[in-house]
Amino acid sequence: MEKLLTIANQFIKFGIVGISNTFIGLLIYYIFVFINKDLYIVGNIVGFIVSVLNSYYWNNKYVFTAENRNHIKALSRTYLSYGTTFILGTFLLIIMVQVMNISEVIAPLLGLIITVPLNFILNKNWAFKVKQDE
Repeated sequence: MEKLLTIANQFIKFGIVGISNTFIGLLIYYIFVFINKDLYIVGNIVGFIVSVLNSYYWNNKYVFTAENRNHIKALSRTYLSYGTTFILGTFLLIIMVQVMNISEVIAPLLGLIITVPLNFILNKNWAFKVKQDE
């Protein structure tokens, strides 16, 4: 039961960090869309890069804390984890906007339903996992 509570607590903290990531990423995305609707993919990429840096900082400091973390390894894995869901999210974004005719404003929000839980699993079990011998 204690382990389940720990995981739930981490997921809540991850969600709080995720809100700031989402805000940063979407703000950048919407700035690009406001400049020119055709720049939605560029805005998505720039928003991704900046929001993952934010994510790493706060997840390392607040969610998945560890004294003996290899920061280069964890940051690399964070980008790979988020990169995986970024590719998935971008694919979903293109499908929703170009095939399903969902608004460029709404589509990235719908993609979060899939990418947020997947990001938590990847970050908790791989990116921020610290082996005892590291």
